[in-house]
Parts: sequence; structure tokens; C-alpha cells
Amino acid sequence: MIRDNYLDVSKIIKDKKIMRLFRAVENHGGVLRFVGGCVRDALMGIEGFDIDLATDLSPEEMVEACEEKGLRTVPIGIKFGTVGVVIENNLLEVTSLRKDVSTDGRHAVVEFTTNWEIDASRRDLTINAVYADEKGNVFDYYNGIEDLEKGVVKFIGNPSARIKEDYLRILRFFRFYSIFSKTPIDPKALKACIENKDGLKKLSNERICVEFEKLLSTPKVVETVKIMMENGILDTILPKAEHLDKLDFLVNMTEATHLPNKSLRRLFALFYPNKELAVNLAARLKMSKKRKELFVNLASKQVNLDDFFDENKLRKIIYLHDKEFARDKFLLSLAYEKRHTTEYMDIIGKIENMVMPIFPIRGKDVIAAGVDPKTIGKTIDKLEQDWVDSNFSLNRDELLESLVS
Repeated sequence: MIRDNYLDVSKIIKDKKIMRLFRAVENHGGVLRFVGGCVRDALMGIEGFDIDLATDLSPEEMVEACEEKGLRTVPIGIKFGTVGVVIENNLLEVTSLRKDVSTDGRHAVVEFTTNWEIDASRRDLTINAVYADEKGNVFDYYNGIEDLEKGVVKFIGNPSARIKEDYLRILRFFRFYSIFSKTPIDPKALKACIENKDGLKKLSNERICVEFEKLLSTPKVVETVKIMMENGILDTILPKAEHLDKLDFLVNMTEATHLPNKSLRRLFALFYPNKELAVNLAARLKMSKKRKELFVNLASKQVNLDDFFDENKLRKIIYLHDKEFARDKFLLSLAYEKRHTTEYMDIIGKIENMVMPIFPIRGKDVIAAGVDPKTIGKTIDKLEQDWVDSNFSLNRDELLESLVS
């Protein structure tokens, strides 16, 4: 259960000022440990994780401990046992050990405890119920390290019971399966996910959106989504998806790249929606205004794939839309047609580096040319289209001369 000096904590502790927090808790008679994802990912050599901490102090005691050492606290979730601690302008979340009193599949009523194993028992997966202290000693109550090493992703105890505590754990299970699994999917876990899939309908769209977007960015997303589709789980939260093969093509084509919008492109490739469906998906998944606009434009703006290989036409695409649209539309068009090309990264480079011309006409130019003020907007639009059609070659004087002729 306890593995002495098992973890190199320098993989977690990037700023040694965090040790002030450990000393504050210790001086108040408590214990502080790293928990969950940061321990799991550090053990696997994965970077970029958030730090979560757990303590056997109550929230009130935690605040007192910090005040004694001059550390500022923020009450970000006192009701649920979480205290925010500010260290060098960084906010660390410290949660008191808890046990569930009752759950409804979305929320839990908890009470605080000093028992670390009880706290571990309320977590979802064995690989997420691992703790570590500042010395690198690891506390593993449910063989999470062994499961992590073997690539086994499974629930703690009874899978159905864990899921009924929070139905979002269905999506979390599939996300972590896609990231860490090295073996076939755990049959007991899958059975429990299928039996409880209707519970996903009780969750807010916001929670589903955040979790599903994370899942879309995982390494084995195609294999994982296929399992979800075959067992009616994906259909519970989204319309029927029909383009898994094209998602597979997209993932294989771009797996070695780190281009932005990965999850958005993968969602689009799974559905290749028309405008109406794109609007529906954006609403269901609570996309931000910017992401929704791009997602809907990818569905509604039609571009010939061959145009991306013609520099003049490519410049027009970028000018009429923008670089982000051009990049994503290009990759999605390749995936839709399943067209293999060794040039795709060259095209991406051209899109990123292409300098856009500036339209030389302003409203005052059109007014000076004697155009009826009521038609200024239409006139400028017409001139801009002529300019684009000329491959941006017409200059200001030539455009204005066209008004006279």
C-alpha cells in the first residue's frame, strides 16, 4: 500500500515555495498529500497536469493553518471541502478528506473524515486513487499503480455503484481508457456503463461538454468512440454519428502534429454536419461563441479541396474566411475524401505564413467618387469582389475608375 520514495516529486513540485503549504499543514497537526491526476501523470511521465491536494484537516482547520503562516486562502468550495490557497499568485486547491453520505448521480452530500482509505474509496478509478507526500512516498489503497503499469482501467469496487454516485464517470472511464489502457476494455466496467447510460441524461450539458471534449483529444479516440457507439452510449448524449472512418483518417493523418482545435476538428469529422446539425451540436455542447462560429462555418462554407493546392485560390480562401478556417477546412476536406498527400504540412505552413493583402478602398474614396450614399455598402462589396477576382491585383485607382466606366 505504501511505496517509500517511489515518486520523484520534482516532477510535480516545480516551485519549491509550495513547501510552505506543507509546513503550514504539518505545524497545525495535519497531513497534506498530492492526489489523483497529478500523481498518476507524474508516475507515467506525462506533463502539463494540474495539482490537486488532499488533507486530513477540516476546511476550517485548513484556513487556520494557512492564516498562521501568512498564506492567503480563497473559499472556492468550502461547502464541499475545498479551500483555495494562493502561493506566488498561483491558486492551489486543497480538499479535505471526505466520505459520501448520499448521492443522486450528479451531486453528493459529504462529511469530512480523517481516514485516507475512506477518501480513496469514493474516487472513481483505481488509477485515480493514488496519493503522494512531498518526500515521494506513494500511498496506493486500491492497487492503482499496478493497474497503471499494466494499462488496466477499472472502477474501484462495484462499477455500477461508482457510476451511480456521478454519471459523468461513464465519460471519464472512456477518457482514461483511451489514454492509459494497454488491455481490452474491462468487461465489468463496460457492462456497468451500458446499464447506466441513461443516467447521462441527468447531467448538465456543460459537464458533458467539458468531459467529451477532453475525450476527443485522447490518443485512442477512434477505438474508444467505436466502443461507445456500438453500445449505444454516444447516442445517449449526441445525435447518431456516421463518419468514424473519416475520424480515423483524420487522426492518423495529424497524430504527429500539435495543431490547435484538435477536439473541434475531431468532433466535426465524426459527424460532418450540415449547418443545421452544426448549430445543434454547438448548442448541445455549449460551445463558446468563437468556437460555434468556426464550427458552423466549417459546415456551411463550401470550398473545393483542389483550391488549397493553388496558391492564388488559397489566398482567396484565407482572405474571405481566415487562416484558422482555412487550416481546419483543409484538413477536414482531406479526411472526408480520404485523400493521402505528402504536401499537407506544406499547405498548413503556407496558410500560417501567408501575408494577406489589404483592400485599398475606403468609404471616403467611394463618397469622393460621387456614389449615392444609399448604395455605398453595396458598391464597396462589389469593388472588393472585383479586387478578389483579380487575384488582388487591381489597385485603388483602377478600382475607382471602374465606377466611372
